[in-house]
Amino acid sequence: MEASQTEKNLPQPGERVRMSYKSGVYVGEVTEWSGARAVVKVLAVLKHPEQGDLHHPYDPDVPMFHERRALSYTEKALAPARDLQPHTGAVPDYKESLQRALQQELAALDKLERWAARGLEQLQRLKNEY
Repeated sequence: MEASQTEKNLPQPGERVRMSYKSGVYVGEVTEWSGARAVVKVLAVLKHPEQGDLHHPYDPDVPMFHERRALSYTEKALAPARDLQPHTGAVPDYKESLQRALQQELAALDKLERWAARGLEQLQRLKNEY
């Protein structure tokens, strides 16, 4: 690794990191640096990636509604240094972490769906009053 990267306290190969990647968050291990990006081997999923068009969040009527799968166990991803944070503590089991992250994303969307339904009900009542 170049001296400039070492001086910036960037994670070294073999170090565990928390990585943000395409709206998902993962625990991984830096395997090497490729220029200004780290090659990170995925070990666990902390947040499942969001679905849909990230440039038009919560819009179901976009031309392409993207499906984003979580990165696979030991899949390698390139991540800029700004998207890495040190990870301390235990690394959860990949399959268990994937299921937990998926359930959390499903629960968040269910809550949003229920919020939208209640908002629509109240707006319909107000519409009738107005």
